[in-house]
Amino acid sequence: MEQDISVYGQMNFSLPHDVVPLPTGGIFYKNKKKSIKVGYLTATDENILLNATTNNKEGVVLQLMRSKIYETDLRPEELLTGDVEAILIFLRNTAFGTNYDITLTDPQTQKRFNVTILLDELNIKKTDVKPNEDGLFVVRLPKSGNEVKIKPLSLGDSLEIERMIESYPSNRVAPKVTWRLNKQIVSIDGDTDKGMIAKFIETMPIMDSKFIRNFLNENEPRLDLQKEVTAPSGEKVIVDIAFGVEFFRPFY
Repeated sequence: MEQDISVYGQMNFSLPHDVVPLPTGGIFYKNKKKSIKVGYLTATDENILLNATTNNKEGVVLQLMRSKIYETDLRPEELLTGDVEAILIFLRNTAFGTNYDITLTDPQTQKRFNVTILLDELNIKKTDVKPNEDGLFVVRLPKSGNEVKIKPLSLGDSLEIERMIESYPSNRVAPKVTWRLNKQIVSIDGDTDKGMIAKFIETMPIMDSKFIRNFLNENEPRLDLQKEVTAPSGEKVIVDIAFGVEFFRPFY
């Protein structure tokens, strides 16, 4: 049985914790919290990490969020991706240190080499575009010309889409783009009817769907998880920091 989040937060309020600033600044949440209380990883949390597999990384993230966020008015499922990433980095940094060691391939020689990234040096991506008071972006689609209100995906949205993909027939192509758009689009020309939005998405020009994807990627406040490193040959390599089980796996 799932534990009530408000009771759980109150139970853990007195446990050791720190205050983590949110990359979004809370502008997408009803309570507008700019930071939240997050507990430190404990021996109990090691059970989650040790028993985790690559196939259930989303479940691991949700378990960690539920056990480590000490708030009574913000559910982990409501957090946006950028804020979840910031919390995961906090948990890793305070438990294991800020060094993130990874192995890459030199694009010139095809030889493997090791590099260390300092996770506490990651910066927040800057954008001048702000959502409205409801935490929604208002944009006009370039092809159809419709005005739409859109929102970034929350952790709960992403997990639901993953579950839908897993349960979809393996011999058919899962409509992932359509599912994401149904979560991201809140209204079209002021109309919030879900049925109407679903029909609109079915015939949406690719130019418009690509515009929404790029707009949200560029304007959702989050940490910049790309780092440029130099390979032994002198070639520049872009590193994308990934999350999930493998983010903690090197320690086990």
